[in-house]
Order: sequence, then structure tokens, then C-alpha cells
Amino acid sequence: MTAHTSLPRRAAAELIGTAGLLVVVIGSGLKAAQLSADTGVALIANSFVSAIGLGLIITLFGPLSGAHLNPVVTLTSWWSRRTGGEGVGGREVPVYVAAQTAGAIGGAVLAEAMFGRTPGTFATQVLDGGHLLVGEVIATAGLVLVIQGLGRIGRARLVPVAVAAYIAAAIWFTSSGSFANPAGTIGRSFSDSFTGIAPGSLPGFVAAQLLGGIVGLVLAAFLYGSGAKSGTGRAGRGAREAEQAPGATAVPAAVPATGPADGANPDRDAYRTIG
Repeated sequence: MTAHTSLPRRAAAELIGTAGLLVVVIGSGLKAAQLSADTGVALIANSFVSAIGLGLIITLFGPLSGAHLNPVVTLTSWWSRRTGGEGVGGREVPVYVAAQTAGAIGGAVLAEAMFGRTPGTFATQVLDGGHLLVGEVIATAGLVLVIQGLGRIGRARLVPVAVAAYIAAAIWFTSSGSFANPAGTIGRSFSDSFTGIAPGSLPGFVAAQLLGGIVGLVLAAFLYGSGAKSGTGRAGRGAREAEQAPGATAVPAAVPATGPADGANPDRDAYRTIG
């Protein structure tokens, strides 16, 4: 496992991972719609497959880039670093967000082409109304709370399973269907299917997701404090090494990328992820 992954490789991991997530979400929705005319049955299949795919993608790309796959997760990671925890640096945020957005659009187009549909067709499903925006705030706040909470109690290794389970549940218990991801929402506007969202509905959803990210951060700080116990990754080790070596200057990594091969406690690996 690479201890220090370069920014271009991390950006590539975010792009590929987000593209894979959109292929899973949209592709499973299209397949489910083909096999059943019952929307409930299709949603069960879509949520189940999306959760499995998300967990696998986080597990695979987490050691490389943190597997954010989501601009809200990247922004909350950046804020966590500013308040004494681990996360990405300011110059890395726009790179991550650009990679995630490009990956989401590419994944949506690929999913459409894979099912013999015309790639690049915009969604026509309008999702508006205050109740749906409230659903997005709640969905995104819960996602951030899960990630930040597990990181702050030193159990970030559980993030892949916990986030996958949360998203599967949130698809059902939120009025909006839990998009909870600005990049993913933009990508899904390129699919005219029941998983899609019309471009005109994007501003409200993205704004609600950003607000939800803030709410999630506030809840995490209130419940668990501002200090992160996940500071045992490469950034945390670099800081400790700098303190122990007079005159040495540690350059903290943007995201943790540790694993059993590094001798780290796997229960404290600080994977950061999406929704």
C-alpha cells in the first residue's frame, strides 16, 4: 500500500471512484426498472446494490485518496484539518471537487451508454418543494455525522460499512431519496431515469446538501468535540516525528492512507468517504 500518494493519483482515484459510484447507482436503477414495473421493488434493488457498490468503492479507494467521492465530504475533511484533525489541504479541495464532478458526469454517461440509451440526455424528473430540500439537509447531515463521528472516536475503519448502511437506509427514510452528494447530483442530471434529477432542480439540492454538511459538522463537534482521535494516520505520524526530531519539518499528508502493512492500528485508519 502506498504510504504517500501523489495528488494526481489521488485525483485519479476520486475521479474513477465517483464514476464507478454513478455507474452503480444509475446502472442498478436502469436494470431494476427493466426487470420490474413496481417502483418499490425497483427501489429496493437500487438501494441494495448502491450500498454494496459504495462500500466496495470506499474500501478500494480509501487507502489512496480517502474515497471522499463527494464534495461535501471533501469540504468537511478540509474543515476538520483546520480545526486540528486530519483532512485535505486548501489547495487540494478544488482538485478533489473537480475530479469528483467530472467522474460523476462520466459515470452517468457510461451507465446510459451501457444500457443502450442515448448518452448525455438530461433528466426530466423535477424534484422541488421545501420538504425535499429538508430531506436533503437531513440526509447529508447524517452522512457527515457518521463519517466525522466514527473518525473522532477512533473507529474510522468502520466507515465503509457504516456509510453504505446509512445510505441504503437514507434512500428510504428521507423524502428526497438521499442524493447527499453535489457531484453525484450533477451526474444524475445526465440520466433521464428514476434515479435522475432535472437540471433545474440542482441549485436547491446542492444548497441543501452544503447546508447539511454544516449541520453535520456542528453535530459532530457538539457530540464528540473538535479534536479527532483519527490522527493516527500518516499526517499524525508526521507531526509526531517532527516533534521528536529537532530541526525536522513534517509535511502532513492531505488524507490518511495507512493500513496494516504500515503497522498502524486498523481500528484507527482514517478513511474519509461519500454518500
